[in-house]
Amino acid sequence: MTSVGALARVRKLISLRLGVKRVKIGHAGTLDPLATGVLVLCTGRATKRIEELQRHDKEYAATLQLGATTPSYDMEHEVNATYPTDGITLPVIEHTLARFVGDIDQVPPTYSACKVNGVRSYDLRRNGMDVELAAKRVRIDAIDIIEFDEPSMRLSIRVSCGKGTYIRALARDIGRALGTGAYLLSLCRTKAGDFSVANSITLDDFPQWLQAQEIETDTEIPTHK
Repeated sequence: MTSVGALARVRKLISLRLGVKRVKIGHAGTLDPLATGVLVLCTGRATKRIEELQRHDKEYAATLQLGATTPSYDMEHEVNATYPTDGITLPVIEHTLARFVGDIDQVPPTYSACKVNGVRSYDLRRNGMDVELAAKRVRIDAIDIIEFDEPSMRLSIRVSCGKGTYIRALARDIGRALGTGAYLLSLCRTKAGDFSVANSITLDDFPQWLQAQEIETDTEIPTHK
């Protein structure tokens, strides 16, 4: 499910609950279709806070497969190349990850919503066109290793970062810095500002939660997919 799809489902449920044709709603930062986690949705007058909420820091839990790449740097596409992983150990990974903490220049994935002459980059790629995107300055506050399984070359990390950081691009760059390839096996946004998975409502639970609310004013509702 895309973030737009999740938003549409919530909008329909709220509109039915309020007895209106189409409630005003927007999101404060999309998730990749294969990602899970916190998706902050704002309704009514709270949509005025979207720009503010988009600037809030994020936290992600990600699992990387080292030694291979895909065109989108995640599992949306099949592996297109494999690389040797000799010499990649936990100390080597720890030393490499430290290089990505701070303000860094990051080239967004070409399979992304970045626009090129008004056209989404992923649309150009899906039509078989080559795309070059300029690097953007992003901030990464911390990268912590959750687990590294050396036999399978799977690395799980926790990333705290600022607005505009692509974890898929980070996976790509970590792989290159290690002298191999890397792509995402899974990605979960665990926090977005003050919102976390723990204090969000799942899409499955949202209808029941909504029915229990006494809606008197516009409400900002965090959810996760």
